[in-house]
Amino acid sequence: MVQAKRLRDEYPRPQFVREKWLNLNGEWEFAFDDAESGERDGWHEGATEFPARIAVPFCYQSELSGIADTAFHDTVWYRRSFSLPADYAGKRIVLHFGAVDYECRVWVNGKFVMAHEGGHTPFKADVTEALQDGENVVVVKAVDYSKDVTLPRGKQFWEEKSAGIFYTRTTGIWQSVWLEPVAEAHIGRIRLTPDIDHNQLKLQAFVAGLQPGADISLRATVSFDGEVISEDTFRVMRSAETRIISLHDFNDHGLGRWWTPEKPSLYDLRLTLLVNGTETDRVDSYFGMRKISIEDGVVLLNNRPYEMRLVLDQGYFPEGLLTAPSDEALKRDVELTKEMGFNGARKHQKIEDPRYLYWADRLGLLVWGEMANAYHFSEPYVGRVTREWIEAVERDYNHPCLVAWVPINESWGVVNILVDEQQQQHALAMYHMTKSLDPTRPVISNDGWELVKTDLVTIHDYEWRREVLTDRYSSIDKALAARPGNRWVLVPSFPYEGQPLLVTEFGGISFQKGDWEGWGYSGAKDEADFEERLRNVVEPLREAPLVQGFCYTQLTDVEQEINGLLTYDRKPKLPLEQIRRIVTGR
Repeated sequence: MVQAKRLRDEYPRPQFVREKWLNLNGEWEFAFDDAESGERDGWHEGATEFPARIAVPFCYQSELSGIADTAFHDTVWYRRSFSLPADYAGKRIVLHFGAVDYECRVWVNGKFVMAHEGGHTPFKADVTEALQDGENVVVVKAVDYSKDVTLPRGKQFWEEKSAGIFYTRTTGIWQSVWLEPVAEAHIGRIRLTPDIDHNQLKLQAFVAGLQPGADISLRATVSFDGEVISEDTFRVMRSAETRIISLHDFNDHGLGRWWTPEKPSLYDLRLTLLVNGTETDRVDSYFGMRKISIEDGVVLLNNRPYEMRLVLDQGYFPEGLLTAPSDEALKRDVELTKEMGFNGARKHQKIEDPRYLYWADRLGLLVWGEMANAYHFSEPYVGRVTREWIEAVERDYNHPCLVAWVPINESWGVVNILVDEQQQQHALAMYHMTKSLDPTRPVISNDGWELVKTDLVTIHDYEWRREVLTDRYSSIDKALAARPGNRWVLVPSFPYEGQPLLVTEFGGISFQKGDWEGWGYSGAKDEADFEERLRNVVEPLREAPLVQGFCYTQLTDVEQEINGLLTYDRKPKLPLEQIRRIVTGR
Protein backbone atom coordinates (compact mmCIF):
# COMPACT_ATOMS: atom_id res chain seq x y z
CA MET A 1 0.00 0.00 0.00
CA VAL A 2 1.30 3.45 -0.94
CA GLN A 3 1.06 5.48 2.26
CA ALA A 4 4.05 7.83 2.08
CA LYS A 5 1.84 10.85 1.46
CA ARG A 6 -1.76 11.80 0.83
CA LEU A 7 -2.58 10.78 -2.71
CA ARG A 8 -3.76 13.28 -5.34
CA ASP A 9 -4.61 16.05 -2.89
CA GLU A 10 -4.99 18.88 -5.42
CA TYR A 11 -8.47 20.31 -6.02
CA PRO A 12 -10.03 18.00 -8.64
CA ARG A 13 -12.23 20.51 -10.53
CA PRO A 14 -9.98 23.50 -11.30
CA GLN A 15 -12.50 25.49 -13.36
CA PHE A 16 -15.16 25.47 -10.65
CA VAL A 17 -13.42 25.92 -7.30
CA ARG A 18 -14.94 26.24 -3.86
CA GLU A 19 -12.78 27.04 -0.85
CA LYS A 20 -14.17 24.30 1.37
CA TRP A 21 -13.92 20.67 0.33
CA LEU A 22 -12.99 17.33 1.91
CA ASN A 23 -10.69 15.03 -0.03
CA LEU A 24 -11.65 11.34 0.23
CA ASN A 25 -8.62 10.04 -1.66
CA GLY A 26 -6.27 7.73 0.21
CA GLU A 27 -6.76 4.33 1.82
CA TRP A 28 -10.12 2.59 1.37
CA GLU A 29 -11.19 -0.93 2.29
CA PHE A 30 -11.47 -3.05 -0.85
CA ALA A 31 -12.83 -6.41 -2.00
CA PHE A 32 -13.25 -8.40 -5.19
CA ASP A 33 -16.72 -9.81 -5.72
CA ASP A 34 -16.15 -12.45 -8.38
CA ALA A 35 -19.29 -14.30 -7.30
CA GLU A 36 -21.30 -11.05 -7.69
CA SER A 37 -23.02 -11.74 -4.40
CA GLY A 38 -22.05 -8.61 -2.45
CA GLU A 39 -25.24 -6.61 -2.89
CA ARG A 40 -27.41 -9.64 -2.22
CA ASP A 41 -25.38 -10.38 0.92
CA GLY A 42 -25.63 -6.81 2.20
CA TRP A 43 -22.05 -5.61 1.75
CA HIS A 44 -23.35 -2.07 1.39
CA GLU A 45 -24.84 -2.40 4.88
CA GLY A 46 -21.56 -3.42 6.53
CA ALA A 47 -22.39 -7.11 6.58
CA THR A 48 -18.83 -8.25 5.82
CA GLU A 49 -15.25 -7.18 6.19
CA PHE A 50 -13.39 -6.11 3.06
CA PRO A 51 -10.09 -8.01 3.22
CA ALA A 52 -7.86 -5.70 1.15
CA ARG A 53 -6.80 -2.07 1.19
CA ILE A 54 -6.51 0.14 -1.91
CA ALA A 55 -5.10 3.61 -2.53
CA VAL A 56 -7.84 5.67 -4.19
CA PRO A 57 -7.93 7.05 -6.88
CA PHE A 58 -5.75 4.33 -8.43
CA CYS A 59 -7.42 1.29 -10.02
CA TYR A 60 -6.62 -2.13 -8.59
CA GLN A 61 -4.71 -3.10 -11.74
CA SER A 62 -2.14 -0.35 -11.14
CA GLU A 63 1.02 -0.43 -9.05
CA LEU A 64 0.06 2.71 -7.13
CA SER A 65 -3.16 1.09 -5.92
CA GLY A 66 -1.10 -1.19 -3.73
CA ILE A 67 -2.73 -4.26 -5.34
CA ALA A 68 -1.38 -4.49 -8.92
CA ASP A 69 -3.56 -7.42 -10.01
CA THR A 70 -4.27 -7.47 -13.75
CA ALA A 71 -6.58 -10.51 -13.69
CA PHE A 72 -10.28 -10.19 -14.50
CA HIS A 73 -12.34 -9.00 -11.51
CA ASP A 74 -15.37 -7.23 -12.96
CA THR A 75 -17.16 -6.43 -9.70
CA VAL A 76 -15.28 -4.62 -6.94
CA TRP A 77 -16.28 -2.90 -3.69
CA TYR A 78 -14.85 0.04 -1.76
CA ARG A 79 -15.56 1.36 1.73
CA ARG A 80 -14.24 4.16 3.90
CA SER A 81 -15.42 6.26 6.83
CA PHE A 82 -15.32 10.03 7.18
CA SER A 83 -16.38 12.72 9.63
CA LEU A 84 -17.45 16.18 8.58
CA PRO A 85 -15.69 19.29 9.88
CA ALA A 86 -17.72 21.28 12.40
CA ASP A 87 -18.15 24.24 10.05
CA TYR A 88 -20.03 22.04 7.53
CA ALA A 89 -23.04 22.04 9.90
CA GLY A 90 -26.22 23.38 8.35
CA LYS A 91 -24.96 22.87 4.78
CA ARG A 92 -26.03 20.49 2.06
CA ILE A 93 -23.26 17.92 1.51
CA VAL A 94 -22.46 16.87 -2.04
CA LEU A 95 -20.43 13.73 -2.81
CA HIS A 96 -18.36 13.89 -6.03
CA PHE A 97 -16.65 11.23 -8.15
CA GLY A 98 -14.29 12.27 -10.94
CA ALA A 99 -14.67 8.95 -12.78
CA VAL A 100 -15.53 5.32 -12.01
CA ASP A 101 -15.20 2.66 -14.69
CA TYR A 102 -17.72 1.50 -15.76
CA GLU A 103 -20.95 1.36 -13.70
CA CYS A 104 -21.28 2.08 -10.03
CA ARG A 105 -23.74 2.26 -7.16
CA VAL A 106 -23.07 4.29 -4.00
CA TRP A 107 -24.43 4.04 -0.45
CA VAL A 108 -23.86 6.29 2.56
CA ASN A 109 -24.56 4.73 5.95
CA GLY A 110 -26.38 1.91 4.17
CA LYS A 111 -28.69 4.28 2.26
CA PHE A 112 -28.56 4.22 -1.53
CA VAL A 113 -27.61 7.69 -2.82
CA MET A 114 -26.69 7.38 -6.51
CA ALA A 115 -25.89 5.26 -9.55
CA HIS A 116 -23.92 6.15 -12.65
CA GLU A 117 -23.05 4.55 -15.99
CA GLY A 118 -19.99 5.64 -18.00
CA GLY A 119 -16.36 5.12 -17.13
CA HIS A 120 -14.85 8.50 -17.93
CA THR A 121 -17.19 11.26 -16.75
CA PRO A 122 -17.96 12.84 -13.35
CA PHE A 123 -21.10 12.51 -11.26
CA LYS A 124 -22.36 13.74 -7.91
CA ALA A 125 -25.22 13.46 -5.44
CA ASP A 126 -26.55 15.40 -2.49
CA VAL A 127 -26.07 12.92 0.39
CA THR A 128 -27.25 15.18 3.22
CA GLU A 129 -30.28 13.08 4.15
CA ALA A 130 -28.13 9.95 4.48
CA LEU A 131 -25.64 11.49 6.92
CA GLN A 132 -25.50 11.02 10.67
CA ASP A 133 -23.67 12.69 13.55
CA GLY A 134 -20.07 11.62 14.00
CA GLU A 135 -18.61 8.95 11.72
CA ASN A 136 -20.18 8.20 8.35
CA VAL A 137 -19.46 5.34 5.94
CA VAL A 138 -19.50 5.49 2.14
CA VAL A 139 -19.61 2.24 0.14
CA VAL A 140 -19.09 1.97 -3.61
CA LYS A 141 -19.83 -1.00 -5.84
CA ALA A 142 -18.21 -0.74 -9.29
CA VAL A 143 -18.97 -3.10 -12.17
CA ASP A 144 -16.84 -3.32 -15.29
CA TYR A 145 -17.47 -5.53 -18.32
CA SER A 146 -13.94 -6.50 -19.30
CA LYS A 147 -14.81 -8.58 -22.37
CA ASP A 148 -17.69 -6.48 -23.76
CA VAL A 149 -16.36 -4.89 -26.97
CA THR A 150 -19.49 -2.74 -27.38
CA LEU A 151 -18.55 -0.85 -24.20
CA PRO A 152 -16.96 2.61 -24.54
CA ARG A 153 -13.53 1.51 -23.33
CA GLY A 154 -10.80 3.31 -25.28
CA LYS A 155 -7.51 1.40 -25.23
CA GLN A 156 -8.49 -1.02 -22.44
CA PHE A 157 -7.98 -4.55 -23.74
CA TRP A 158 -10.67 -7.21 -23.45
CA GLU A 159 -8.06 -9.93 -22.91
CA GLU A 160 -5.98 -10.41 -19.80
CA LYS A 161 -2.57 -9.53 -21.26
CA SER A 162 -1.92 -6.33 -23.20
CA ALA A 163 -1.20 -6.73 -26.91
CA GLY A 164 -1.03 -4.69 -30.09
CA ILE A 165 -2.49 -1.23 -29.58
CA PHE A 166 -4.44 -2.22 -26.44
CA TYR A 167 -3.36 -1.81 -22.83
CA THR A 168 -4.12 -2.85 -19.25
CA ARG A 169 -7.71 -2.31 -18.17
CA THR A 170 -8.99 0.15 -15.58
CA THR A 171 -11.76 -1.02 -13.27
CA GLY A 172 -13.48 1.06 -10.61
CA ILE A 173 -12.48 4.42 -9.13
CA TRP A 174 -9.69 6.12 -11.11
CA GLN A 175 -10.21 9.81 -10.45
CA SER A 176 -10.60 11.76 -7.24
CA VAL A 177 -13.45 11.42 -4.74
CA TRP A 178 -14.43 14.38 -2.58
CA LEU A 179 -17.15 16.09 -0.52
CA GLU A 180 -18.13 19.74 -0.45
CA PRO A 181 -20.63 21.74 1.59
CA VAL A 182 -23.09 24.03 -0.23
CA ALA A 183 -26.01 26.20 0.83
CA GLU A 184 -29.57 25.35 -0.12
CA ALA A 185 -29.30 27.89 -2.95
CA HIS A 186 -26.01 27.43 -4.76
CA ILE A 187 -24.36 27.62 -8.17
CA GLY A 188 -24.74 24.24 -9.89
CA ARG A 189 -22.55 24.82 -12.93
CA ILE A 190 -21.54 27.50 -15.41
CA ARG A 191 -21.01 27.73 -19.16
CA LEU A 192 -18.53 30.27 -20.52
CA THR A 193 -18.46 31.27 -24.21
CA PRO A 194 -15.86 33.83 -25.31
CA ASP A 195 -16.59 36.12 -28.26
CA ILE A 196 -13.43 37.93 -29.39
CA ASP A 197 -15.23 39.55 -32.32
CA HIS A 198 -17.35 41.60 -29.93
CA ASN A 199 -15.00 41.60 -26.90
CA GLN A 200 -17.62 39.80 -24.83
CA LEU A 201 -18.06 36.76 -22.61
CA LYS A 202 -21.38 34.94 -22.55
CA LEU A 203 -21.99 33.67 -19.02
CA GLN A 204 -24.64 31.03 -18.39
CA ALA A 205 -25.15 30.23 -14.72
CA PHE A 206 -27.28 27.32 -13.53
CA VAL A 207 -28.50 27.88 -9.97
CA ALA A 208 -29.84 25.08 -7.78
CA GLY A 209 -32.11 25.29 -4.75
CA LEU A 210 -34.06 28.42 -5.68
CA GLN A 211 -36.35 29.45 -2.83
CA PRO A 212 -39.80 30.96 -3.54
CA GLY A 213 -39.99 34.56 -2.40
CA ALA A 214 -36.25 34.90 -1.75
CA ASP A 215 -34.30 37.80 -3.23
CA ILE A 216 -31.51 35.97 -5.05
CA SER A 217 -28.79 37.68 -7.07
CA LEU A 218 -25.49 36.70 -8.67
CA ARG A 219 -22.39 38.87 -8.76
CA ALA A 220 -19.85 38.20 -11.55
CA THR A 221 -16.42 39.74 -11.07
CA VAL A 222 -13.87 39.51 -13.89
CA SER A 223 -10.23 40.35 -13.27
CA PHE A 224 -6.90 40.08 -15.08
CA ASP A 225 -3.60 39.95 -13.17
CA GLY A 226 -5.46 41.06 -10.06
CA GLU A 227 -7.08 44.11 -11.69
CA VAL A 228 -10.89 44.12 -11.79
CA ILE A 229 -12.05 44.48 -15.41
CA SER A 230 -15.80 44.09 -14.97
CA GLU A 231 -18.32 43.55 -12.19
CA ASP A 232 -22.04 43.01 -12.56
CA THR A 233 -24.76 41.94 -10.12
CA PHE A 234 -28.08 40.70 -11.46
CA ARG A 235 -31.27 39.11 -10.15
CA VAL A 236 -31.68 35.35 -10.44
CA MET A 237 -35.26 34.74 -11.54
CA ARG A 238 -34.93 31.20 -12.84
CA SER A 239 -32.60 28.20 -12.59
CA ALA A 240 -30.67 29.21 -15.72
CA GLU A 241 -29.59 32.83 -16.18
CA THR A 242 -27.55 34.30 -19.05
CA ARG A 243 -25.58 37.54 -19.10
CA ILE A 244 -23.24 39.13 -21.64
CA ILE A 245 -20.13 40.60 -20.03
CA SER A 246 -18.36 43.25 -22.11
CA LEU A 247 -14.57 43.47 -21.91
CA HIS A 248 -12.92 46.68 -23.13
CA ASP A 249 -9.35 46.07 -22.00
CA PHE A 250 -7.70 44.30 -24.93
CA ASN A 251 -7.13 44.48 -28.66
CA ASP A 252 -5.18 42.74 -31.42
CA HIS A 253 -1.68 43.34 -32.88
CA GLY A 254 -0.01 41.24 -30.20
CA LEU A 255 -0.79 43.71 -27.45
CA GLY A 256 -3.98 42.17 -26.24
CA ARG A 257 -5.10 39.37 -24.00
CA TRP A 258 -6.35 36.76 -26.39
CA TRP A 259 -5.46 33.17 -25.42
CA THR A 260 -2.94 31.35 -27.63
CA PRO A 261 -0.40 28.58 -26.95
CA GLU A 262 2.30 31.22 -27.33
CA LYS A 263 0.58 33.65 -24.94
CA PRO A 264 -1.96 31.80 -22.76
CA SER A 265 -3.69 34.84 -21.25
CA LEU A 266 -6.42 33.94 -18.75
CA TYR A 267 -9.04 35.99 -16.98
CA ASP A 268 -10.17 35.15 -13.46
CA LEU A 269 -13.90 34.93 -12.77
CA ARG A 270 -15.49 34.99 -9.32
CA LEU A 271 -19.19 34.23 -8.96
CA THR A 272 -20.93 35.15 -5.70
CA LEU A 273 -24.50 34.09 -4.97
CA LEU A 274 -26.48 36.36 -2.62
CA VAL A 275 -29.75 35.40 -0.92
CA ASN A 276 -31.55 38.35 0.70
CA GLY A 277 -28.26 40.23 0.56
CA THR A 278 -26.20 37.52 2.29
CA GLU A 279 -23.52 35.53 0.49
CA THR A 280 -24.43 31.83 0.32
CA ASP A 281 -22.03 30.53 -2.33
CA ARG A 282 -18.79 31.57 -4.00
CA VAL A 283 -17.11 29.87 -6.96
CA ASP A 284 -13.80 30.80 -8.58
CA SER A 285 -13.18 30.06 -12.24
CA TYR A 286 -11.26 31.41 -15.22
CA PHE A 287 -11.62 31.74 -18.98
CA GLY A 288 -9.61 32.56 -22.07
CA MET A 289 -10.68 34.87 -24.89
CA ARG A 290 -10.06 32.49 -27.77
CA LYS A 291 -11.74 31.64 -31.07
CA ILE A 292 -11.22 28.58 -33.26
CA SER A 293 -12.86 28.76 -36.69
CA ILE A 294 -12.65 27.78 -40.34
CA GLU A 295 -12.87 30.36 -43.13
CA ASP A 296 -12.54 29.57 -46.83
CA GLY A 297 -11.02 26.18 -46.05
CA VAL A 298 -8.42 27.54 -43.62
CA VAL A 299 -8.11 26.76 -39.89
CA LEU A 300 -7.97 29.99 -37.87
CA LEU A 301 -7.03 30.71 -34.29
CA ASN A 302 -8.29 34.13 -33.24
CA ASN A 303 -9.10 34.94 -36.88
CA ARG A 304 -5.56 34.20 -38.09
CA PRO A 305 -4.32 31.09 -39.98
CA TYR A 306 -2.77 28.70 -37.50
CA GLU A 307 -0.84 25.48 -38.10
CA MET A 308 -1.52 22.82 -35.50
CA ARG A 309 1.57 20.83 -34.54
CA LEU A 310 0.06 18.11 -32.37
CA VAL A 311 1.35 15.00 -30.68
CA LEU A 312 -0.77 11.92 -29.96
CA ASP A 313 -1.00 11.50 -26.18
CA GLN A 314 -2.57 8.35 -24.76
CA GLY A 315 -2.44 9.59 -21.17
CA TYR A 316 -1.05 6.38 -19.65
CA PHE A 317 1.48 6.17 -16.81
CA PRO A 318 3.59 3.16 -15.77
CA GLU A 319 2.58 3.27 -12.10
CA GLY A 320 -1.00 4.54 -12.39
CA LEU A 321 -2.23 3.50 -15.87
CA LEU A 322 -5.01 5.99 -16.73
CA THR A 323 -4.40 7.89 -13.49
CA ALA A 324 -1.38 10.17 -13.29
CA PRO A 325 0.71 9.58 -10.16
CA SER A 326 0.58 13.30 -9.33
CA ASP A 327 -0.60 16.66 -10.53
CA GLU A 328 3.04 17.48 -11.24
CA ALA A 329 3.17 14.53 -13.67
CA LEU A 330 0.26 15.98 -15.65
CA LYS A 331 1.91 19.38 -15.70
CA ARG A 332 5.20 17.86 -16.82
CA ASP A 333 3.54 16.11 -19.78
CA VAL A 334 2.28 19.50 -20.97
CA GLU A 335 5.72 21.04 -20.47
CA LEU A 336 7.50 18.24 -22.34
CA THR A 337 5.04 18.52 -25.22
CA LYS A 338 5.75 22.23 -25.56
CA GLU A 339 9.50 21.81 -25.12
CA MET A 340 9.54 19.48 -28.13
CA GLY A 341 7.98 22.18 -30.31
CA PHE A 342 4.38 20.96 -30.38
CA ASN A 343 1.61 23.48 -29.80
CA GLY A 344 -1.07 20.89 -29.11
CA ALA A 345 -1.98 17.34 -28.14
CA ARG A 346 -4.63 14.95 -29.34
CA LYS A 347 -5.72 13.10 -26.21
CA HIS A 348 -6.28 9.68 -27.72
CA GLN A 349 -9.14 7.36 -26.69
CA LYS A 350 -9.38 8.97 -23.27
CA ILE A 351 -11.44 11.71 -21.67
CA GLU A 352 -8.55 13.22 -19.77
CA ASP A 353 -8.35 14.28 -16.14
CA PRO A 354 -9.50 17.93 -15.79
CA ARG A 355 -6.19 18.74 -14.12
CA TYR A 356 -4.42 18.06 -17.43
CA LEU A 357 -6.74 20.51 -19.18
CA TYR A 358 -6.05 23.02 -16.42
CA TRP A 359 -2.32 22.89 -17.10
CA ALA A 360 -2.92 23.08 -20.86
CA ASP A 361 -4.98 26.21 -20.22
CA ARG A 362 -2.33 27.72 -17.93
CA LEU A 363 0.78 26.82 -19.92
CA GLY A 364 -0.69 27.16 -23.41
CA LEU A 365 -1.37 23.92 -25.29
CA LEU A 366 -4.14 23.16 -27.77
CA VAL A 367 -6.08 19.97 -26.96
CA TRP A 368 -8.34 17.80 -29.11
CA GLY A 369 -10.95 16.10 -26.95
CA GLU A 370 -11.70 12.53 -27.99
CA MET A 371 -14.21 9.97 -26.79
CA ALA A 372 -13.05 6.61 -25.47
CA ASN A 373 -14.70 4.45 -28.12
CA ALA A 374 -16.16 0.98 -28.17
CA TYR A 375 -14.89 -1.51 -30.71
CA HIS A 376 -18.09 -2.94 -32.21
CA PHE A 377 -21.53 -1.59 -32.98
CA SER A 378 -24.82 -2.39 -31.28
CA GLU A 379 -27.95 -0.44 -30.41
CA PRO A 380 -27.14 -0.51 -26.65
CA TYR A 381 -23.67 0.86 -27.53
CA VAL A 382 -25.32 3.84 -29.25
CA GLY A 383 -27.13 4.79 -26.04
CA ARG A 384 -24.06 4.30 -23.88
CA VAL A 385 -21.66 6.31 -26.00
CA THR A 386 -24.18 9.10 -26.62
CA ARG A 387 -24.94 9.64 -22.94
CA GLU A 388 -21.29 9.62 -21.91
CA TRP A 389 -20.20 11.91 -24.75
CA ILE A 390 -22.84 14.49 -23.74
CA GLU A 391 -21.40 14.46 -20.22
CA ALA A 392 -17.85 14.83 -21.56
CA VAL A 393 -18.70 17.84 -23.73
CA GLU A 394 -20.50 19.50 -20.83
CA ARG A 395 -17.58 18.89 -18.46
CA ASP A 396 -14.90 20.33 -20.74
CA TYR A 397 -16.77 23.05 -22.64
CA ASN A 398 -15.22 25.96 -20.68
CA HIS A 399 -11.55 25.07 -21.27
CA PRO A 400 -9.88 27.50 -23.74
CA CYS A 401 -7.24 24.89 -24.59
CA LEU A 402 -9.85 22.55 -26.09
CA VAL A 403 -10.22 23.36 -29.80
CA ALA A 404 -11.73 20.25 -31.47
CA TRP A 405 -14.04 17.34 -30.68
CA VAL A 406 -13.49 13.77 -31.91
CA PRO A 407 -16.49 11.56 -31.03
CA ILE A 408 -15.26 8.60 -33.14
CA ASN A 409 -11.76 7.45 -34.13
CA GLU A 410 -10.82 5.12 -37.01
CA SER A 411 -14.30 3.60 -37.32
CA TRP A 412 -14.13 2.16 -33.79
CA GLY A 413 -17.62 1.06 -32.88
CA VAL A 414 -18.69 1.55 -36.51
CA VAL A 415 -16.43 -0.97 -38.23
CA ASN A 416 -18.73 -1.30 -41.25
CA ILE A 417 -19.38 2.41 -41.72
CA LEU A 418 -18.21 2.32 -45.34
CA VAL A 419 -21.19 0.17 -46.37
CA ASP A 420 -23.61 0.17 -43.42
CA GLU A 421 -26.07 3.08 -43.53
CA GLN A 422 -27.08 2.57 -39.87
CA GLN A 423 -23.48 3.09 -38.75
CA GLN A 424 -23.16 6.11 -41.06
CA GLN A 425 -26.25 7.58 -39.45
CA HIS A 426 -24.74 7.03 -36.00
CA ALA A 427 -21.56 8.89 -36.95
CA LEU A 428 -23.68 11.66 -38.47
CA ALA A 429 -25.78 11.82 -35.31
CA MET A 430 -22.66 12.12 -33.13
CA TYR A 431 -21.35 14.90 -35.39
CA HIS A 432 -24.59 16.88 -35.36
CA MET A 433 -25.26 16.27 -31.66
CA THR A 434 -21.79 17.56 -30.80
CA LYS A 435 -22.40 20.65 -32.95
CA SER A 436 -25.72 21.18 -31.16
CA LEU A 437 -23.97 21.01 -27.77
CA ASP A 438 -21.05 23.19 -28.85
CA PRO A 439 -21.27 25.30 -32.02
CA THR A 440 -17.94 27.01 -31.27
CA ARG A 441 -15.50 24.19 -32.09
CA PRO A 442 -14.86 22.00 -35.16
CA VAL A 443 -16.04 18.39 -34.98
CA ILE A 444 -14.34 15.45 -36.74
CA SER A 445 -16.90 12.74 -37.40
CA ASN A 446 -14.51 9.77 -37.65
CA ASP A 447 -10.88 10.74 -37.26
CA GLY A 448 -8.47 8.94 -39.59
CA TRP A 449 -10.59 7.57 -42.42
CA GLU A 450 -14.12 6.79 -43.63
CA LEU A 451 -15.35 10.24 -42.65
CA VAL A 452 -18.94 11.31 -43.13
CA LYS A 453 -20.00 14.93 -42.57
CA THR A 454 -17.00 16.62 -40.94
CA ASP A 455 -15.47 20.04 -40.30
CA LEU A 456 -11.91 18.81 -40.89
CA VAL A 457 -10.63 16.07 -43.19
CA THR A 458 -8.19 14.15 -41.03
CA ILE A 459 -5.99 11.31 -42.32
CA HIS A 460 -3.96 8.66 -40.51
CA ASP A 461 -0.91 7.81 -42.59
CA TYR A 462 2.03 5.74 -41.33
CA GLU A 463 4.00 5.92 -44.57
CA TRP A 464 7.71 6.29 -43.67
CA ARG A 465 9.27 7.16 -47.05
CA ARG A 466 9.90 10.89 -47.46
CA GLU A 467 9.42 10.91 -51.22
CA VAL A 468 6.06 9.17 -50.99
CA LEU A 469 4.76 11.63 -48.38
CA THR A 470 6.04 14.61 -50.38
CA ASP A 471 4.22 13.47 -53.50
CA ARG A 472 1.06 12.30 -51.70
CA TYR A 473 0.41 15.66 -50.06
CA SER A 474 1.27 17.79 -53.07
CA SER A 475 -2.42 17.97 -54.07
CA ILE A 476 -5.81 17.30 -52.55
CA ASP A 477 -6.65 14.78 -55.27
CA LYS A 478 -3.56 12.72 -54.51
CA ALA A 479 -4.12 12.91 -50.76
CA LEU A 480 -7.72 11.70 -51.00
CA ALA A 481 -6.92 8.98 -53.55
CA ALA A 482 -3.97 7.52 -51.63
CA ARG A 483 -6.11 5.64 -49.07
CA PRO A 484 -3.44 4.98 -46.41
CA GLY A 485 -4.15 1.73 -44.62
CA ASN A 486 -6.22 0.76 -47.68
CA ARG A 487 -9.16 2.83 -46.40
CA TRP A 488 -11.29 5.47 -48.09
CA VAL A 489 -10.61 8.87 -46.55
CA LEU A 490 -14.26 9.84 -47.03
CA VAL A 491 -17.26 7.53 -47.29
CA PRO A 492 -18.06 7.83 -51.02
CA SER A 493 -21.54 9.24 -50.44
CA PHE A 494 -19.96 12.15 -48.53
CA PRO A 495 -17.79 14.00 -51.08
CA TYR A 496 -14.99 16.40 -50.23
CA GLU A 497 -16.36 19.91 -49.60
CA GLY A 498 -13.19 21.97 -49.32
CA GLN A 499 -12.50 21.30 -45.64
CA PRO A 500 -9.00 21.86 -44.24
CA LEU A 501 -6.81 18.75 -44.40
CA LEU A 502 -4.70 17.55 -41.48
CA VAL A 503 -2.66 14.37 -41.01
CA THR A 504 -3.67 13.40 -37.50
CA GLU A 505 -1.65 10.21 -37.06
CA PHE A 506 1.72 9.52 -38.63
CA GLY A 507 5.23 8.48 -37.65
CA GLY A 508 4.99 5.78 -35.01
CA ILE A 509 8.73 5.08 -35.30
CA SER A 510 9.80 2.40 -32.85
CA PHE A 511 13.08 2.96 -31.04
CA GLN A 512 13.96 1.10 -27.87
CA LYS A 513 15.64 3.49 -25.41
CA GLY A 514 14.53 1.96 -22.13
CA ASP A 515 13.64 -1.30 -20.46
CA TRP A 516 10.44 -1.78 -22.45
CA GLU A 517 10.43 -4.00 -25.50
CA GLY A 518 7.76 -3.64 -28.12
CA TRP A 519 6.77 -2.54 -31.60
CA GLY A 520 6.15 0.47 -33.84
CA TYR A 521 5.05 1.20 -37.39
CA SER A 522 8.69 1.45 -38.57
CA GLY A 523 11.92 0.85 -36.67
CA ALA A 524 15.14 2.74 -35.87
CA LYS A 525 18.37 1.03 -34.87
CA ASP A 526 20.09 3.95 -33.10
CA GLU A 527 19.71 7.68 -32.34
CA ALA A 528 21.06 8.81 -35.70
CA ASP A 529 18.67 6.51 -37.54
CA PHE A 530 15.80 7.65 -35.33
CA GLU A 531 16.55 11.31 -36.06
CA GLU A 532 16.72 10.70 -39.81
CA ARG A 533 13.47 8.73 -39.81
CA LEU A 534 11.80 11.44 -37.75
CA ARG A 535 12.88 14.10 -40.24
CA ASN A 536 11.68 11.97 -43.15
CA VAL A 537 8.10 11.88 -41.86
CA VAL A 538 7.78 15.30 -40.17
CA GLU A 539 9.40 17.56 -42.75
CA PRO A 540 7.25 16.57 -45.78
CA LEU A 541 4.07 17.28 -43.80
CA ARG A 542 5.39 20.44 -42.21
CA GLU A 543 6.43 21.80 -45.60
CA ALA A 544 3.34 20.73 -47.59
CA PRO A 545 1.10 23.80 -48.19
CA LEU A 546 -1.91 21.49 -48.39
CA VAL A 547 -1.45 20.15 -44.84
CA GLN A 548 -2.72 22.61 -42.21
CA GLY A 549 -1.69 20.56 -39.24
CA PHE A 550 -0.32 17.21 -38.12
CA CYS A 551 -0.31 14.91 -35.12
CA TYR A 552 2.77 12.77 -34.54
CA THR A 553 2.39 9.29 -33.02
CA GLN A 554 3.25 9.52 -30.19
CA LEU A 555 4.32 11.33 -27.01
CA THR A 556 5.50 8.34 -24.96
CA ASP A 557 5.99 4.61 -25.20
CA VAL A 558 3.01 2.79 -23.69
CA GLU A 559 3.35 -0.75 -22.38
CA GLN A 560 4.28 -2.85 -25.45
CA GLU A 561 4.42 0.14 -27.82
CA ILE A 562 7.87 1.71 -28.14
CA ASN A 563 7.01 4.34 -30.74
CA GLY A 564 7.12 7.36 -28.43
CA LEU A 565 9.38 10.40 -28.55
CA LEU A 566 9.78 9.74 -24.83
CA THR A 567 10.12 6.44 -23.01
CA TYR A 568 7.22 5.30 -20.85
CA ASP A 569 8.88 6.95 -17.84
CA ARG A 570 9.20 10.23 -19.80
CA LYS A 571 12.88 10.15 -20.78
CA PRO A 572 13.60 11.77 -24.20
CA LYS A 573 14.91 9.48 -26.93
CA LEU A 574 16.62 12.47 -28.53
CA PRO A 575 17.56 15.79 -26.92
CA LEU A 576 14.40 17.88 -26.60
CA GLU A 577 15.87 20.79 -28.55
CA GLN A 578 16.77 18.41 -31.38
CA ILE A 579 13.17 17.19 -31.59
CA ARG A 580 12.00 20.79 -31.43
CA ARG A 581 14.06 21.80 -34.46
CA ILE A 582 12.57 18.94 -36.47
CA VAL A 583 8.99 19.66 -35.39
CA THR A 584 9.13 23.44 -35.90
CA GLY A 585 11.77 23.75 -38.64
CA ARG A 586 13.63 26.33 -36.59
